[in-house]
Amino acid sequence: MPQTGKHPLIEDYALIGDMQSAALVSREGSVDWLCLPRFDSDAVFAALIGDRFDGQWRLNPTAADGPRSRLGEVERSYLGDTLILSTQWRTTGGTVRIIDFMPPRDDGSPVLVRIVEGIEGAVEMETVIRLRFGYGCIVPWVRRVNHAIRAVAGPDSVWLHSPVKLIGRDMAHRASFTVRAGEQFPFVLSWRPSHAEDCPRIDTTEELARTSAFWADWVACCSYHGQYREPVIRSLITLKALTYAPTGGIVAAPTTSLPEDIGGVRNWDYRYCWLRDATIALEALLRTGYTAEAAAWRGWLGRAVAGSTDNVQIMYGVGGERRLVEWQADWLTGYEDSVPVRIGNAAVDQRQLDVYGEVIDAFMLGRQAGLAFDRHTVGLIRALLKFVEQHWNEPDEGIWEVRGPRQHFVHSKVMAWVAFDRAVQMAEIGMPGTTDAMVHRWRAARDAIHAEVCERGYDASRGTFTQYYGSAELDAAVLLIPEVGFLPPDDHRVVSTVQTIRRELVRDGLVLRYSLPVAGSVRPAAAVDGLPGGEGAFLACSFWLVNALELIGEDTDAEALFNRLLALRSDLGLLSEEYDPRYGRQVGNFPQAFSHMALIQAAMNLEDHARARSRRTAAAASPADSVDRSG
Repeated sequence: MPQTGKHPLIEDYALIGDMQSAALVSREGSVDWLCLPRFDSDAVFAALIGDRFDGQWRLNPTAADGPRSRLGEVERSYLGDTLILSTQWRTTGGTVRIIDFMPPRDDGSPVLVRIVEGIEGAVEMETVIRLRFGYGCIVPWVRRVNHAIRAVAGPDSVWLHSPVKLIGRDMAHRASFTVRAGEQFPFVLSWRPSHAEDCPRIDTTEELARTSAFWADWVACCSYHGQYREPVIRSLITLKALTYAPTGGIVAAPTTSLPEDIGGVRNWDYRYCWLRDATIALEALLRTGYTAEAAAWRGWLGRAVAGSTDNVQIMYGVGGERRLVEWQADWLTGYEDSVPVRIGNAAVDQRQLDVYGEVIDAFMLGRQAGLAFDRHTVGLIRALLKFVEQHWNEPDEGIWEVRGPRQHFVHSKVMAWVAFDRAVQMAEIGMPGTTDAMVHRWRAARDAIHAEVCERGYDASRGTFTQYYGSAELDAAVLLIPEVGFLPPDDHRVVSTVQTIRRELVRDGLVLRYSLPVAGSVRPAAAVDGLPGGEGAFLACSFWLVNALELIGEDTDAEALFNRLLALRSDLGLLSEEYDPRYGRQVGNFPQAFSHMALIQAAMNLEDHARARSRRTAAAASPADSVDRSG
């Protein structure tokens, strides 16, 4: 289904944020998404997944004095290496610019600032603000307080300060005004608890300078100065923006229910923190010099999984919350009619054995980088390993969180192997409280998993590792086999798997997550993941193919694919979860942390052509003996 015109393209949105929440701003100057006060709070602007009556803040030249060409005469960019958005219109009357940003918080209250600046001539402007709480279903009580507008409903209040007089009409507030060269008109939207009787004013000029200095200082800490610095820096800024500053948790995306299949049902809430992101996030931060952020993320990780290992979840809230109940906002019509709109994520209750390997791998990576490694961490690692010992040979829902039947997914088994492999390595370099008996059990489990995967997870007739034992389907996740060190890159099974995936799991040069059943299969198409419809190419998987190609010596092809992926970024350098080759557009939640983490990893790997650059270990001929290939 092509674009309906109801919403802008996903990649036409810009991200602004304050490391606790985030807004999406369209090319036309409309804030269509903002949750307050946290990433996972209810939205006050939800037009992104509904319509303008579900909450929206439009600020742009009037139709009579609008851009000579709505697309050709609108220019936007971030101001240098910041998250401050500049959108400039050339109109029949002159040129105007809007600066949008969210200052880093001091007192815990989120603020969205929009500054209208006259550049030349005189431009007629208009703004329409529809404040809606509860994802568009609650119209707040609005009144004027000390020359400000205050909207209240339940526990929330939103204040709007501006020298421009706003008039209430038709459940919205509107204004028209003229901006001339050299003039500025600021608008400041702030969230406060509804019991707070006032909202302090801010100096927008000072806040703009402070926000600019914050990002400049942060980017200056980056240790990467290679040929891909621009996309790496923008990806790092995006990861920082998706980090919940009070805890260090990183949300997968700031949005919910942006569809993987336009008009379909594959719509999920990604405003939570996935354990699966642990290792690749730590690697991206540590390899670029951001040790403090890596330590904060690992600290969140340790707190989140604390408790009984039987209750380890695949994802948590930004503060470590466990209850992420999924429900449907049935009054919302969805992005381009893609319903249902889901709040919460039922995958939280799934069993995904691969996350145990990711968590233990992250702890080892952190230790290698010199992060704190206390007795609590050691105890947690041992408890996690005990759980994996008891359950690794059971089926699970796997990395892609299928809503079909549990299977013995190959990637899950490989990551269970990673858990024991890293435990053995940590024991060898010294892990307090580790006994010879423990290490013996871990080695035995590692070897047993390795043998089983090679026997049951590899289809010798096709020359490829498959999605799960006994299946004919392919899975892009097995591209990680050489990256995690399960087999060395020059193993014929690795090379053949990479080549098979390139041949059978690639559409228009990009990698799908997994294949549907092969022709002639008696299983229905939805049996693999339990869902109807299709999806686009998963961008992280395409970056994994870049890494795999580089590992097996196909450097030229790896670089070509990487450059192709860079070209898919938006004009602001942002990536969603997927790219749909059918319609030439980004799909899925936006921007996606996992896509940007994978971009950083691939960029740095391409610049280091030595095979030993892998973050993880590579197995030697005997699975019991591993050779350290990290560095």
